[in-house]
Amino acid sequence: MRRWVRALLVGMFLALAMPATPASAHAALVATTPTQGAVVGSSPTEVRLTFNEPVGVIPGKTQVIAPNGKRINEGDPVASNGTLTIAVRKADRPLGTYLVSYRVISADGHPLAGGFMFSVGAPSQTAPEAAGDDKSVTVLLGVAKYLGYVGLTLVVGPILMLAVLWPRRLSTRGPLRLIRIGLAALAVTTLASLWLQVPYLSGAGPFEVSGVELRQVLTSTVGIALLVRLVIIAAVWVLVRPRPGRRRGLLLAALGAGGLLTWALAGHPAASPIPPVSALADVLHLAAMSVWLGGLVVLVGFLLRRADPRELHVILPVWSRWAAAAILWLVGGGAVQALIELGGLGAITGTDYGRLILIKVGLFGAIIGVAYFSRRLVLRRGSPGRLRRLVGIELGMTAIVLVASSLLVQTTPGRSANVEAAAVAEARGFSTTLSSPVFSVQFEIFPVQIGDNNTLHAFVYTPEGKPVDVAEWKVTAALPEKGVEPFDNPIATIRGNQGIGAVTFPFPGKWELTLTIRVSDIDQATVKTTVPVP
Repeated sequence: MRRWVRALLVGMFLALAMPATPASAHAALVATTPTQGAVVGSSPTEVRLTFNEPVGVIPGKTQVIAPNGKRINEGDPVASNGTLTIAVRKADRPLGTYLVSYRVISADGHPLAGGFMFSVGAPSQTAPEAAGDDKSVTVLLGVAKYLGYVGLTLVVGPILMLAVLWPRRLSTRGPLRLIRIGLAALAVTTLASLWLQVPYLSGAGPFEVSGVELRQVLTSTVGIALLVRLVIIAAVWVLVRPRPGRRRGLLLAALGAGGLLTWALAGHPAASPIPPVSALADVLHLAAMSVWLGGLVVLVGFLLRRADPRELHVILPVWSRWAAAAILWLVGGGAVQALIELGGLGAITGTDYGRLILIKVGLFGAIIGVAYFSRRLVLRRGSPGRLRRLVGIELGMTAIVLVASSLLVQTTPGRSANVEAAAVAEARGFSTTLSSPVFSVQFEIFPVQIGDNNTLHAFVYTPEGKPVDVAEWKVTAALPEKGVEPFDNPIATIRGNQGIGAVTFPFPGKWELTLTIRVSDIDQATVKTTVPVP
């Protein structure tokens, strides 16, 4: 009885406090375009969700799934006041049922999740399910990025060494072969990245690529950046020579800068809060890495083995100054990137992105220690054999750093990773949308904790997405794992399609919540869900 009284009092208070239009203690979905359950004639280019209050985007948590199960939303939605706009690509097979699932943050900082369906042409026999990333695509894309960094290293540093520091008496066949291998690796990994970008976006397998999807990727920002990279690789292949003249050298430098910029345009810097700064930092970081590591490869692979000691006494001091400058630029560019992408000190240890940066910094510190001893050896004109061993250690450790770099570019930046975590930390709630042939009910329980102070707030719609008045509510909770049989939790109706009441969870566990809703004298249905209570 006390629970009935509490529920009614809460309902009366909210009914008096609310404005004339439906509103809630937290955000609620009030309209969609296309409408829920609608059958439209052609595939839409965007999907809009309208809430009763402004909402915030949680990166990566909103999806539009085509009838064939592939994800077709183009990145994250754009939020404007209470409207969420999701740009979508045309599905490879447009006819059938689409699923829209979302998770956003309401104005009061609480997460809100739900979903709805619509169809193009006619409904599918089976509804699509929320897409999950194919792990093999993620792995293959990481391998492609790693080999791309290796290829970049084998091109930039060796070209610079050949142009400036290579002794005239030594054959250039070996370094030129190395550069060709690097260019080939870059071309192959760029083509692989173009191909894998399709299933990476759709969540499908590595070979589930259609012509329509491939064309869509080729005309996207990432696709155009990768195509430009391929053109630059071909141009460098034609222009590279053992000792390029001044004009050819300047042209190679310009092509190199343009090629490095494609990494920024196809990665995190493109979505940075300050894209020009992030892009410049990324270019400097990659250029410094390529000059330093590529120079080390030429040193350990060729010069320290073949050059005369007198030649080395001229080459090594110059190279040592280059390496020191490259390391400074490497650290500076990396620091700027980290500051922008982390978004706060808490992300250093609280996100995968931050932890990868810590690993990278630790490895880099060890490499700097080895490089310091190498530089001292150069200044003392020590044994080339000992220097070769130290440089070999540097290269081995930098190979691991490149692995960390490849993982970083595929990891959600710290500035985005903690958005949902912060909302959940602020308050623990539960929200979902359940559908039946009679109605669709969207509800939230907040907070979710042991006891009876858990408020349930629900909205009921027709399968087509229109508000429908509720004649009777019945909500029961049960915990079979502890032998707790279903018991009633009274819900009061407010403003037609809205209900509010208190739900009791006496123990922690996975509670089975059953909602039986009658919308007319003869129309009634029951839906169920599981609510985890910590």
